[in-house]
Amino acid sequence: MEFFRIHPAQIAPEHLQQQLTIEHLPTYCASVDKVLSSEGDRGEIYCLWGEFRIHRELINGGVRFSLPRCPNGMQWTISAGFPPAPEGVVIHLTINRTEHEDDFIESIEQFLDDWLAGLAGMKHRG
Repeated sequence: MEFFRIHPAQIAPEHLQQQLTIEHLPTYCASVDKVLSSEGDRGEIYCLWGEFRIHRELINGGVRFSLPRCPNGMQWTISAGFPPAPEGVVIHLTINRTEHEDDFIESIEQFLDDWLAGLAGMKHRG
């Protein structure tokens, strides 16, 4: 399954890459309660689904985060400068399922909404 959110503000991809580190996840996403450990682009977080190992990867236009031990294979990207919103920021989340329970889908929707709110608070744009 895949999910999208579009933030209309222009934020430079380089700025996304600088700001969206594992250490800063709770600042930009209220669904991430705490960073338990961080070693560069790998760490552990506690979020609305529990405790997970997390990986961060720089991609063209932004950043990709993945939860490699998640039973749903969850990953999400935050990128700028490309369709479907070349003038904004796209949050794209996928899980490796074609369907899931309604309460889990609702939690994903909340996670994405929390990212939108966090990006709206990002101080330096463009």
